[in-house]
Amino acid sequence: MVTLDKSKDLFDKARVILPGGVSSPVRAIKPYPFYTESANGCRIKDIDGNEYIDYCLAYGPNILGHANPVIKQAIIDQLDKGWLYGTPTGLEVTLAEKIASLYPSIDMLRFVSTGTEATMSALRAARGFTRKNKFVKIEGGFHGAHDAVLVKAGSGATTHGKPDSLGIPEDFTKNTLQVAYNDIEAMTEVIESNQDDMAAVIIEPVLGNIGPILPEGDYLKEVRKVTEENDVVLIFDEVITGFRLAMGGAQEYFGVTPDMTTLGKIVGGGLPIGVFGGKREILDMISPSGSVYQAGTFSGSPASVAAGIAAVDILEKEKVHEKLEATGNMLRAGLNDIIADKGLDYHVGGIASMFKVFFGDKPLNYQDVLKCDKEGYLQFFHDMLDSNVFLPPSQFETNFLSTAHTEADLETTLEAYAANLK
Repeated sequence: MVTLDKSKDLFDKARVILPGGVSSPVRAIKPYPFYTESANGCRIKDIDGNEYIDYCLAYGPNILGHANPVIKQAIIDQLDKGWLYGTPTGLEVTLAEKIASLYPSIDMLRFVSTGTEATMSALRAARGFTRKNKFVKIEGGFHGAHDAVLVKAGSGATTHGKPDSLGIPEDFTKNTLQVAYNDIEAMTEVIESNQDDMAAVIIEPVLGNIGPILPEGDYLKEVRKVTEENDVVLIFDEVITGFRLAMGGAQEYFGVTPDMTTLGKIVGGGLPIGVFGGKREILDMISPSGSVYQAGTFSGSPASVAAGIAAVDILEKEKVHEKLEATGNMLRAGLNDIIADKGLDYHVGGIASMFKVFFGDKPLNYQDVLKCDKEGYLQFFHDMLDSNVFLPPSQFETNFLSTAHTEADLETTLEAYAANLK
């Protein structure tokens, strides 16, 4: 049983000065979160002295583990030269060329500071390019916290979105249409019935923030087909899947090329970054080349770009995705064995280095995930924490593997799952 006395005291102070005591809602673990002191490899240590095997990994960026020494040195080298200029750097060109060489969907790109900025800018570019207003998002798909995409899941096959937050006028989301994931008929219907004003479809190829939930059959290829037939810009939000499923992301893994792509997380080597890119004729619309405005003081931050170059180089040279897929398959097989032995009606989901135990049947979409036992999962999360294993504290978040996880770590983790799954 871990004790978190120092973390509890710090959380009491934090609630006075930070909304909810945290800087991002998912960190507000009930009754209080642990506060991190340090992290290295696949281990994260809190201020109370407890150490955990980490499968959260900062919600995905740390595919090479915490404090990777090569990335650390790249950051140090850049800090010696300065860390913010407000001018172009050669680093931007180097990383941009590398990304474009790996993603056939990207002829040109722009760096921003977050995944939220990336998806917001991609949608603005798509609307500017098409001169149309409406776009489709997937129920349960998460594309950051900007107004147009912060929309509740609908109860029907397709709904007009209502804001999922106070402070967002309904007019801001009146052009946001929703369909269920893995439902190509609903996607086709909403596109064809709104063709005159349909600018884009934005989709996580694998739903990462409620999963992972995988595409069934040729779903992604069918989405590509219907968007092409109706001249709708297809945006793959690969903030999570980019550089995680393959060097070329989910689009390489599944063999589907969108018109635009957003990236983040891994491509920054653990520092803040976002990317939106796509066909040249679309990106030429971005200022100062065109009339779609986008700007940011920290865009292309030298430290983030230097860390990103180091991370991408390691991923490519060490061919880590093949190893991680094998590790993921082994872990998922072990979890399936545990669930079968216990006779539980749970489902193990995952792909490559992503995995999750759903406390319910196999989900195909957002509505299916809502049927899972969320309270049961939260208790399980705390039980795993007591076993010194840190998982994301929600049934709706993906678990991640890194190259730093060893076979011994996985064995310890499977023992903890076997002890705590009930």
